[in-house]
Amino acid sequence: MEKAAPSETQPLTPPKASNCKEGDDCSENGLLIKITEPKFQLVEGANQAHPSQGEKEETTSPVSNGISGAQSPSPCNATGGSKGAPPTPAAPMTTTTLCVAEGQQQLMELDERETWSKKVDFLLSVIGYAVDLGNVWRFPYICYQNGGGAFLIPYTIMAIFGGIPLFYMELALGQYHRNGCISIWRKICPIFKGIGYAICIIGFYIASYYNTIMAWALYYLISSFTSELPWTSCKNPWNTNNCTNYFSNKSTAWTANSTSPAEEFYTRHILQVHRSKGLDDLGGISWQLVLCLMLIFTIVYFSIWKGVKTSGKVVWVTATFPYVILFVLLIRGATLPGAWRGVVYYLKPEWDKLFATEVWIDAAAQIFFSLGPGFGVLLAFASYNKFHNNCYQDALVTSTVNCLTSFVSGFVIFTVLGYMAEMRNQEVADVARDTGKQPRMGKCGQSQFLIFPVLCSVCPISSAVCRMVGVVVF
Repeated sequence: MEKAAPSETQPLTPPKASNCKEGDDCSENGLLIKITEPKFQLVEGANQAHPSQGEKEETTSPVSNGISGAQSPSPCNATGGSKGAPPTPAAPMTTTTLCVAEGQQQLMELDERETWSKKVDFLLSVIGYAVDLGNVWRFPYICYQNGGGAFLIPYTIMAIFGGIPLFYMELALGQYHRNGCISIWRKICPIFKGIGYAICIIGFYIASYYNTIMAWALYYLISSFTSELPWTSCKNPWNTNNCTNYFSNKSTAWTANSTSPAEEFYTRHILQVHRSKGLDDLGGISWQLVLCLMLIFTIVYFSIWKGVKTSGKVVWVTATFPYVILFVLLIRGATLPGAWRGVVYYLKPEWDKLFATEVWIDAAAQIFFSLGPGFGVLLAFASYNKFHNNCYQDALVTSTVNCLTSFVSGFVIFTVLGYMAEMRNQEVADVARDTGKQPRMGKCGQSQFLIFPVLCSVCPISSAVCRMVGVVVF
């Protein structure tokens, strides 16, 4: 049957949108729309598709009821539109292009981050940071005070379940976010940025403390450029009547009031503790140490002022040379008379101390102090890694090297303590107690400044060895 033409009084009513096909003019709520099917093509370098740039989306803007048109959807959101207006098809081309552009911008920001020249530069930097004075002098003292060989059990447990996981977590955070400590914690949660500021403040305090010790080491290094090492003689202006040099005269009796030349050089010449009456008397300024401290800050600045490109080259010396000197000192210490007494005392286990809470606390404190998580340094080092670097393997390697270095350093220290006990005709425990707890020097003291000078003094080329040890500690 043939359809009748519409009369003049019959309104032109397009079919509803639900019955429309592609290409038809349809109506929805009194608005004229046209159904089209957008054509898509792949964008090079993106995993999404968008309409062809040569074809525009055909949408008829409604003109009735005073509505001007639908709002453009927001970037990466295809559900935008004006309130009260019918839903309009999203603009796939614009949306996808913006999403891809934002993703590429983030990737460009990551690529702009400077990276290590070689993987070895990063490993040596982390090892050089983790292996420090705490491995050389603090671990041996903590070990013999908490049960000798038995202390290795809580130390290993704390390393596996506490130190290494935190070490790995900090490397992973730095490598993933590729920012400094403040920016990383702000990205995790804005309120956590205070953690980043706290890390910076702690780092400032630690740097002040460690740079002071490095200034002492630098002064030892400068003092070694003499014909006679000043800590091997009792003829110096700072020496007292109690100074006893058992190196030059083996028949000299060691009494309760006796002090060694190395001890008086450290306490009376460098620290000058005899001039201070207590905490309320700070004493004067030692200009020698002030100059050494200024030189330390200058060297540190020029070592890192161009970023990882310069520091990555410096660590090839600062992280490897200490192991060479440590091996030389270990061989020399093992050949000294009485060295075996110190080794036995170092490794002799006291199993009853495993039931003491203080032993486990000291083990946890030592592993955290040694590995150094929480100071922001590992975050900074790892932020210069490539994004897909295997930081889990790096954490295992560097942590293992750190723990083994601490253990081997104990042999170096206690071979010298055994030698000193042999020369003084004392027990190793008495010598260790004297060198580990000096007056006004804290719980652990700075025994490396009392033991290493003695070890250097008995080496065949004592001046050269002392200079190398000074470089290592420095």
